[in-house]
Amino acid sequence: MIVYDFVRPSGLDHVSQLLASNPGRSKLIAGGTDLLVQLREESEALKSVELVIDLSALATELATVKEEDDALVIGALVTHDMGERHPLIRREFPHLSAACASVGSPQIRHLGTLGGGVCNGSPAADPVPALISCDTDVLIHGTKETRSQPLPEFCARIGKDALADDEFVTGFRVKKLPPSARTAFVKLGRRKALAVSRLNVAVVVISDGSDRIESVRLAPGCIFRVPGRVTAAERYLTGKAVSKEAFAEAGEIVAREMIERTGYRWSTPYKEIAVKAIVADALCHATGLEVF
Repeated sequence: MIVYDFVRPSGLDHVSQLLASNPGRSKLIAGGTDLLVQLREESEALKSVELVIDLSALATELATVKEEDDALVIGALVTHDMGERHPLIRREFPHLSAACASVGSPQIRHLGTLGGGVCNGSPAADPVPALISCDTDVLIHGTKETRSQPLPEFCARIGKDALADDEFVTGFRVKKLPPSARTAFVKLGRRKALAVSRLNVAVVVISDGSDRIESVRLAPGCIFRVPGRVTAAERYLTGKAVSKEAFAEAGEIVAREMIERTGYRWSTPYKEIAVKAIVADALCHATGLEVF
């Protein structure tokens, strides 16, 4: 059994003070959908934990969604259920709402949080590609300062030096998309529900009012060690007319980049075909074309 102290902090500064006083020996708990399982299983990675800091008392500060100039600020304690249903998220980022709706079961969605989903660093986290397909900054609080960092950079440093000993994530600042933007999120799992993604992808397509594409943001999940956009496919689609042929070629480009980055594995023959399909399907969904 892992024995630890359980503390409910009084504010953001108190959280940072607790983290600083127990470097490497403390864990934050939000929804607990991952951490409690690991503690119960006595995970080797948690053997040194002496303090668990419960963030639920800070819900009034961290479980909020608000407009701030040209962005939405989404608190780290916003649950997947809130992310699915909140009117501001549904209006500004419908693909993020769809990604949140695809997570786990209703019970998991009511407990699991966006902050926890990002900070766990799982390549299969459904909301992460949707956030990366937007201009998203991670908001970080520490004893000496509050700061922000672009989400792709933060994801690349998870497990290394993404956060100092006294720092934790308080939320995300997501820049609003232009009015002409159209979005989609597509997930492939073993089942339609209660399944971890085998593959997923989030897309944002910005057009000039006709069928001509001005720009694209394309963020696949589950295929790279560090999540990110595929700029080669984005460049290919820029200036193209909306068409199934162009979207199929974009899928080919994403599949090629997957193999270039990760090598050829036993699962590659399956993933190569599946990646091509879900990228094309997501682009069709976003632009109103009939899905392949």
